Amino acid sequence: MSQPPEEVSSRPFAAQLSNVYLSILALFCFKLFVKISLNLLTHFYIVRGNREEAARISAEFYDHGEKQRSWADRSPLHDAAAQGRLLALRTLIAQGQNVNVLTIDHVSPLHEACLGDHVVCARTLIDAGANVNAGTIDGVTPLFHACSVGSVTCAELLLANGAHPQMLVFQPSPIHEATRRGHYGCVEALVTWGADVDMDIPHLGTALYTACVCQELECARKLLREGADVQKGRSLDSPLHAAAEKDSAPMVKLLLDFGADINARNMEYKRPVDVAPPSSLTEGFLLLYEATPCRLSQLCRQCIRSCVGRDRLHLLAHLPLPRRLQRYLRYQ
Repeated sequence: MSQPPEEVSSRPFAAQLSNVYLSILALFCFKLFVKISLNLLTHFYIVRGNREEAARISAEFYDHGEKQRSWADRSPLHDAAAQGRLLALRTLIAQGQNVNVLTIDHVSPLHEACLGDHVVCARTLIDAGANVNAGTIDGVTPLFHACSVGSVTCAELLLANGAHPQMLVFQPSPIHEATRRGHYGCVEALVTWGADVDMDIPHLGTALYTACVCQELECARKLLREGADVQKGRSLDSPLHAAAEKDSAPMVKLLLDFGADINARNMEYKRPVDVAPPSSLTEGFLLLYEATPCRLSQLCRQCIRSCVGRDRLHLLAHLPLPRRLQRYLRYQ
């Protein structure tokens, strides 16, 4: 006999909520049981040599609908790509497995291969037609994963096969991720393939600002050499503010060499020297810099680079100038 609506509504809220959690847990356990059973059954057929039946089971249970999206958490292709099992990966592809099969979160096997730095697996998936610009529900691409783990080879492979070096403002940015983690090689590859060094993400700022916050000196140097705006940070906070606040004297010196404004003010109307830790090396360096006139050669270099423009900085090496002067203009 069903309970009256009044009795159901009179139950404590905590009791009703616990029933919801139990239902979610039961559903998760059921899905996990089905997935393990399917993987065991597929493995059994592969061992017995009946690969056609293994392919049929995988295609029926893992692929669903016209877009071939996975209803389960992972497919055998995901597992093979994540673990770098090239032979298993090629076997599954030969069986007709869809290389663009997605999990519930829209993670593709190529995502897994790049996250694990399995270059050969990634190349195999791409050769089989994997989408190099596939995005998860959070907008994460295989290129982002490659930059996250510092896989320069995977990043270059993706870029050479049509991966976008730069995403939209509201999506995770590969160049910010590579800079944040200090993966200089990935930053270099992204810039070479056309990533915007001045891309500004509202909550992160520019890649240069990220490098200053994370104190990644070499990444900051690369961005600046490629023409990154030394004044552009996050909102009114300049990269110099971030470097001074982190008490990073080498980063402060680098920014000043590239023409950072020592008198720039942030939202609180503070200069970089005002946000530097009191009595720190950075504060002393900034105070000394204020009292010392800039060298004429330094001002000339900044002026020439400004006139040349960011898009033509790579042509500095072709100017009819002494090699030493070329290197000076390129900060080398």
